[in-house]
Amino acid sequence: MFPRTATGRSSLVPPPPWHYSGQMLTIEFRADPAAVAELLPAPLEPAPDDPGAVAVIWADWQSCSDSFEELLDPVRSQYVETFVVVRCSYRGEVYSRCTYIWVDRDFAMVRGHHQGYPKKLGQLFLTRAVNVGVAGPRLEPGGRFGATCSAAGRRLIDAELTITGTAPSAGFVNGHPMLHHRVFPAIESDGTDSLHELVTMRGYDAEVGPCYAGDATIRLYESPVEELTRLVPIEMIGGFWQEVGTSWRSGTTLERRNAT
Repeated sequence: MFPRTATGRSSLVPPPPWHYSGQMLTIEFRADPAAVAELLPAPLEPAPDDPGAVAVIWADWQSCSDSFEELLDPVRSQYVETFVVVRCSYRGEVYSRCTYIWVDRDFAMVRGHHQGYPKKLGQLFLTRAVNVGVAGPRLEPGGRFGATCSAAGRRLIDAELTITGTAPSAGFVNGHPMLHHRVFPAIESDGTDSLHELVTMRGYDAEVGPCYAGDATIRLYESPVEELTRLVPIEMIGGFWQEVGTSWRSGTTLERRNAT
C-alpha cells in the first residue's frame, strides 16, 4: 500500500495476511426492503428471504500482520469501527454486503478500501464487558451494553443491549461471504472509473467465543452528509455480543468493468 518506498516500511498497511481479534456488538432489525434495495447496484438483487433485514455492528478490534510487531506498538493495532450490513443475491447466491462503515484509525480505513469496504473516519464507542469490579457489565443475564457512532461532529447511531441469555450465533445478516465493489474515479473526473470491480471475500481460521443475546434498541439520526435514516427500523430482531477472531489473506474478483 502507499506510500511505496524502497524498503516498504512507510506503507500505511503491511502486506497480508492480516489477523483480527475483538469483541462485536450486533444489533439486527428490519427496515423497508425498498430502502435496502437502493443500496444494491446492478447486478445485485435483494435477498430472496427477509430482504429488509439489517445489522449494525460495533467491533473493538486488535489486528496485526504475520510479523505480530503491531501488538507491541498498540497504536498500530487497535481500532474501533461501526458498520451497517445488509444481504443481497448475486447469481443465485446470498451474500452479506457492508453499505456504510466508520472507523477511527487511518490504517484500518485504507485497509478496508483495499477490501471494498466504504470506510469513513468516525468516533466509535461501545461498553466493555468486565470480569472484576462494577465499572462494566458482566456477560450474564441483565448485563447492559451501550454503543455510539458519531462522525463530522454529529451523533449518527446509538444502541443498547440487555443480555437475556445465550444464542447459537450472532444473528444471520452478517453470516455470509462479503460482496463489495472496489471503485476509484478516473483522474479526468469525467464520470468514469479507473477501478471498478465486484469482489467477494471471507476470513479463514475463524474462532468465536460464546454468543450472548438479548433485547436491543437502536436509533438512527439525521445528518447532512449521511443517509442512515432511510433505513429506519420497522421491527427489532435482537442483539448479540460475541468475541471473534479471524484472519484474512485475499479475495476473488467476480466482475471487472473496463475503464471507458
